[in-house]
Amino acid sequence: MDAFYASVEQRDDPALRGRPVVVAWKGARSVVCAASYEARRFGVRSAMPALRAERLCPQAVFVPPDFPRYKAVSRQIRAIFERYTDRIEPLSLDEAYLDVSAPRRDLGSATAIASEIRDAIRAETQLTASAGIAPNKFLAKIASDWNKPNGQFVLKPAMVDAFVALLPVGKIPGVGKVMEAKLAELGIATCADLRAFGAEALQARFGRWGLRLHELARGIDDREVESERLTLQVSSEDTFPEDLPLEALEPHLRRLAGKTWAGYLRERARHPERVARTVVLKLKTADFRTLTRSLTAPEPPTSEQALADTACALRARVGLPAATRYRLAGVCLSGFAEPDGSHAQDDLFG
Repeated sequence: MDAFYASVEQRDDPALRGRPVVVAWKGARSVVCAASYEARRFGVRSAMPALRAERLCPQAVFVPPDFPRYKAVSRQIRAIFERYTDRIEPLSLDEAYLDVSAPRRDLGSATAIASEIRDAIRAETQLTASAGIAPNKFLAKIASDWNKPNGQFVLKPAMVDAFVALLPVGKIPGVGKVMEAKLAELGIATCADLRAFGAEALQARFGRWGLRLHELARGIDDREVESERLTLQVSSEDTFPEDLPLEALEPHLRRLAGKTWAGYLRERARHPERVARTVVLKLKTADFRTLTRSLTAPEPPTSEQALADTACALRARVGLPAATRYRLAGVCLSGFAEPDGSHAQDDLFG
């Protein structure tokens, strides 16, 4: 979807149309949930501190997020997808992969299906969507951003090699600013550079992730569209109104543990055989350093209080000076045991 939360707000309030809209609570600790395209022209982006967004675009209209409303629209869009395929993998409220290799309605091509889906979304929700049509998930994700907003881009197999070679490494999902800087130190700026560096050298530097980078740099992605993705973690986190010392975090950690436990019980109701065995404490310091501490005990936590006690106890392993102040904390349950006895690979607080 195109600027989803902001577009829903503009749709539902005509006074916001054509104006720079920022979906965020105003305040020193708030971050931008979404920005309309009018606001993006001023450099406003999702996950940016709200104060910075206000400085970049003083005329912006700040609207507090209304997630129940966004979820309702997301369900409408999901129902449209289901007319064409049952192989749908949601990534968030506003984004999903669709496998249309065996569609419910055969329109002759994936391109035609994407066009009809976008038309239906526009007609039924008065919102616009963009689509990427490609042989695999990695390429479809890249292609979906190519003609935004309200467009689509087709990446045919014969185009893949030349297209991917020119991509900056920052376009690869999972390559953030830190990884991009590490690659830049090696003289790697594009996917062509990744190919030239070689799989063995990348593996020596970055382990399995290095091999994965080399595959993606050649346009290879064998992941299937997963219609039902098992939960890897259940977490809650919060940014405090003011920075706090470590010893003052206990009431906040117990509150967050309660929210995490409630989410865990919902997951157990769906999949009673899956048990989370790892408790994770996440902290972000006043200078934005993020750290995690975890414990996998012989027996998993069996109550909200046990979860909260473990999260609070993990503070003893933080190891930073007593004067350190913290702006954010989170409590997570992960390490889910799969029905076959194996464990899912966690993506903590992803």
